[in-house]
Amino acid sequence: MNTPTHSIPFPAPTMITVNGVTLEVFEAGRENAGRPIVLCHGWPDLAFTWRHQVPALVAAGYHVIAPNQRGFGNSSRPSEVAAYDVAQLAGDLVALLDHYGYADATFVGHDWGAMVVWSLTVLHPTRVDKVICLSLPYPARGERPWLEFMEEVLGSDYYFVHFNRQPGVADAVLDANTERFLRNLYRRNEPLRAPQPGNAMIELALSDSPHGEPLLSADELAVYVAAFQTTGFTGGINWYRNFDRDWHLLGEVDPIIQQPALMISGDRDTVTPSPNLAEFVPNVEQISFDSGHWIQQERPEDTTRAILEWLQRHGSISSVPPGPRPS
Repeated sequence: MNTPTHSIPFPAPTMITVNGVTLEVFEAGRENAGRPIVLCHGWPDLAFTWRHQVPALVAAGYHVIAPNQRGFGNSSRPSEVAAYDVAQLAGDLVALLDHYGYADATFVGHDWGAMVVWSLTVLHPTRVDKVICLSLPYPARGERPWLEFMEEVLGSDYYFVHFNRQPGVADAVLDANTERFLRNLYRRNEPLRAPQPGNAMIELALSDSPHGEPLLSADELAVYVAAFQTTGFTGGINWYRNFDRDWHLLGEVDPIIQQPALMISGDRDTVTPSPNLAEFVPNVEQISFDSGHWIQQERPEDTTRAILEWLQRHGSISSVPPGPRPS
């Protein structure tokens, strides 16, 4: 991934080898060593997604660690699909804590990053102090594998299912239309619509008439386009190709998360809140904003303030600093 331009402040990357892979890690606030907070992006995203939150977290006294997770940016992209299951992704984060000498940390995850954070917390509960997740609620594990259930309810063209049943097809379309796909995907103020037939991601990659308004500036979009034109999308899509494998892996651990947790949802997000979240995460606080899926980018000030105030209430910071405020 190209380093963000000088007009978009973001930490310089460091390459760190952990758990058999090399991760591109963006770190800030090392002067706050001892108070780690790890920021986990989703798909198709980058650590850059947290650019609005990093300065405020550092000002609040945190050592911020934001990796491009395996499959993204300049981090390793293993060829084997099984290398991207939640046990491996969680293992990367545990090894990252070990690298910095931390017993545990607060973890923040958005989208697939939230899936990784929820999974990390049940797989390695002693390594997680607090949980903050955006968009994706805790994935309750039903009696049937997730993909099998999705295919029955949502059909074979639903993109989760399509990625698995037709490997390589979507990857090729997205790779061939990287800029248009990302420009069409990162939107705000999209009207609520009923689900459409077909693979939504392929449709976005081919559409000349996206809904809503652009979310990213030209410079911000350029960071994403440069990264995914270099890597392609297969590494990240392989996270989806482990969905049933993840279902089996998570069946071997206690599903209840006891840590304090904050769940932030977008009222316009197609990912809907979980009605029974508190059954699995009894110490959760839930809030929502008038936002679509890209909550921390669409509502950066609200998101940052909500995180800081929640951390303050849970004794992680003594006061919410007045700045630097995200723009």
